[in-house]
Amino acid sequence: MAAKLRSPEKELRFTRSRQALGFWMLAAVCVTAAVIILSSAVYREVNPALPHPLWALLPLAGALVSLRLALHLTRHAYLILTPLGMEIFPFFRPAAEMRLITWQEINSVELDEGSGRLTLHYNAEKTSGLHLSLRPIPPDQRALLAKAVSGRVFRDPNLPSTTPENP
Repeated sequence: MAAKLRSPEKELRFTRSRQALGFWMLAAVCVTAAVIILSSAVYREVNPALPHPLWALLPLAGALVSLRLALHLTRHAYLILTPLGMEIFPFFRPAAEMRLITWQEINSVELDEGSGRLTLHYNAEKTSGLHLSLRPIPPDQRALLAKAVSGRVFRDPNLPSTTPENP
């Protein structure tokens, strides 16, 4: 049986920090490319075939876009567990497309560690539900998410548990 939550009135936020890592790396590569272009422009008098310093604006623009996206993915939530339910924010237009799933809608929960997927079943027959990719969440936080969701869904000891500890 899943352990009881200590403070059920608080919310848990899970961000897309794992996806943000790629954009941080892309921003670093773009800044490095801009620095290389600018540093080679010093020798343009010697070799006119070297790129003009204004070409550094292209990788700098890419770096700014990547930095903004990385900051957004690091700061903003992907999943929020509240006393009312689970709020899911998609990658594109998260404010407009946010979805709230109340705890009463969820019948059972399955966590597939291999594929990194959390399945929320809406009925006992498991014919309707929702698949959530946990790839954006760091692996060490996935167990915390599964424990928190299971603790909310399986409050009644008579309900069967499909958590990873008790399949």
